[in-house]
Amino acid sequence: MKPKNCRATSTFGVRLGWSMTFALGLVLGSLTPLEAQSPPPVQGTMALEGRMKEFYRAANVIVVTTVDGMEHMYHFAKNLVVHGGQGSGVDALEGLREGNTVVVHYTVSGQQEFAQEIDRLGDEGLRTTEGKVARIDRKRKEITIKFENGTTETLRMTDRATAESSDTLDQAGAEGTKIIVYYADEAGRKVAHHFRKVS
Repeated sequence: MKPKNCRATSTFGVRLGWSMTFALGLVLGSLTPLEAQSPPPVQGTMALEGRMKEFYRAANVIVVTTVDGMEHMYHFAKNLVVHGGQGSGVDALEGLREGNTVVVHYTVSGQQEFAQEIDRLGDEGLRTTEGKVARIDRKRKEITIKFENGTTETLRMTDRATAESSDTLDQAGAEGTKIIVYYADEAGRKVAHHFRKVS
């Protein structure tokens, strides 16, 4: 003879089992995988100005020291572009000496930094000019600088300088910001390769 509450107990057990499974599903569903919690990889190119410390041509590596004394080691990207030197690619870095100022435009992949473009500054490299931002037009890739004497000049920006300008200058507050522009004379026009705020 079966107990009267056998069916009720069995039904209760099934309901309890479903409730536990549902609750467990909610808890597990709310957990985010570790890789999804990690910050996204750095997108785009960043720029860093510093002084060249070592140039290892055979290893395709350059070591740059920033003003605060931090050392950065950059591996050359496959299609490295160098401005302000003789020749093209890595050949344009020949004659670069310790202490020479450079701007490295780089990307990050894993734990390594890859130089996509290097600007040589100084007598043998890009020239500089200083003024305040009068206008910046990223769509037309142009930046207009106002000098102390009141005159203005519009320079074309390279694609890289245009992209990096979003990080350097806030769109809303760019006007009136004092900057140093690193440029080259190309086809009869000044082309800005990099600029930074004057602290």
